[in-house]
Amino acid sequence: MFEGTLKKMQTERAAPINYFLNTEEGFLHLNQCLNRTLQITHIGSQCLNCNQSLPIFRQGHCKSCFFDSPVTGDWIMRPELSKAHLGEADRDLEYEQKMQLQPHIVYLALSSHLKVGVTRKSQLPTRWIDQGAHEAAVLIEVPNRYLAGVGEVALKNYFSDKTNWRKMLQHQAEPIQWTDERNKALDCLPNELKPYINEKDFSVEKLQFPVLQYPEKVSSLNLSKTPLFEGKLMGIKGQYLLFKDQTVFNIRSNEGQRVKISIS
Repeated sequence: MFEGTLKKMQTERAAPINYFLNTEEGFLHLNQCLNRTLQITHIGSQCLNCNQSLPIFRQGHCKSCFFDSPVTGDWIMRPELSKAHLGEADRDLEYEQKMQLQPHIVYLALSSHLKVGVTRKSQLPTRWIDQGAHEAAVLIEVPNRYLAGVGEVALKNYFSDKTNWRKMLQHQAEPIQWTDERNKALDCLPNELKPYINEKDFSVEKLQFPVLQYPEKVSSLNLSKTPLFEGKLMGIKGQYLLFKDQTVFNIRSNEGQRVKISIS
C-alpha cells in the first residue's frame, strides 16, 4: 500500500522512459506496475504550497496560494509576460529572476500534432516527456523567458500551442516533414530572434513511452466522482496512466489530491 499527495510523475530518459511516483513510502517505479491491477482511493487533498488540507483550486494549490505563490504567476503559462529581465517583480522578484533569467528553448513537438512550446533548457527532455511528445526538436535557445515568449507568440500564428490529449493518448499523431516544418518556423520568427538560430545543429529527438496497449476510446478518471477506482495498468504517457478499460488518469491535473494506491 502506497499513500501520498499527488505530484507530477518524475521521469528518467530511457527506452522506454522510466516513471516514478513520489509517495510517503518512497518512490514507486510505475513501469514495474504495467499489466498489474492498481486500486486508487481518494482520501483528501493537501495544498502543495501551504500543506494545509484545503480544497485544490488549480495547479495543486488552494485558492489563496494560487493567487499568491510565485510558482503560479501568469508568466508561467504566458512567458511573454515575464518581467524579471526588466528588474520588475510579479510576485517575488528573487524567485522570478532565478527562473526567468536562464537559458530557454523554443521548440516544436509532435504528440497529437505539431505544436510550438517554451521551456527552460534545464527541463529538456522532461518537458517533452510530460507532453507525451514522441518526437521533438529545438528551434532556438535564448537567454531569458521573455524572449522565448516573444518567439512563441509569433509562432502561434502558424502552429498550435495546444495538445489534443485524447489523440496523444491514442497515439494518433500525423506524420510530418521535420525539415520543412523547421524552416517554416524559423522564417516566422521576428528579426530580434534570428541571431539565436543555430543553423549547424538540427536534430529530432525520439521518445519511447512504456505502453503495452493504447486506448481506442478515452474516459478520464475524476476522483471526486469516482473516489475508488480499480483497473489494470497498460501504459504511461505524458502525465497519464492508461488502463485496460479505456480509463485514463492525469496525475498532473490531480496534483494536491491525496490517494492510497494498492497493487495486485
